[in-house]
Amino acid sequence: MNWGYKILFVYLFFVAGILLLVFKSSSEKVDLVTKDYYQKELKYEQKIDEAERAQSLSSPLQYEVNNNEISIRFPQEMSGKKITAQTLLYYAADETRDSVYNLQTDSAKLVMILPKTDKGMYELKMNWKVDTTTYYSEHKLLIK
Repeated sequence: MNWGYKILFVYLFFVAGILLLVFKSSSEKVDLVTKDYYQKELKYEQKIDEAERAQSLSSPLQYEVNNNEISIRFPQEMSGKKITAQTLLYYAADETRDSVYNLQTDSAKLVMILPKTDKGMYELKMNWKVDTTTYYSEHKLLIK
């Protein structure tokens, strides 16, 4: 076999490899972080203000993961007040594993029961409202 055929085989092998990569990448599942990201981006300044209010409290939001539940403790100044919270457990790799919880309490503690199958690294995104003031915080947590 002469060198012309060897060069032809190299080029054909290269083209076949590129076509294989294009096919594989086009069939890969890609989830957006959120479907309405543009509208959420417009409200981002409000989230920054809520996060700054949460940081200005006497202590940060505290959480603890035990077996299949998450215990959330609010700062001391919120005890005895009605707290309305929306909690998102965000799993970056798979949109179907995200969970939203709407919770209310009159004490400064909440408990969320988790499905046993949802293990992995999550981000706890918490919006809560006390009286007319809203707060926001994010925490990374590992569910085992």
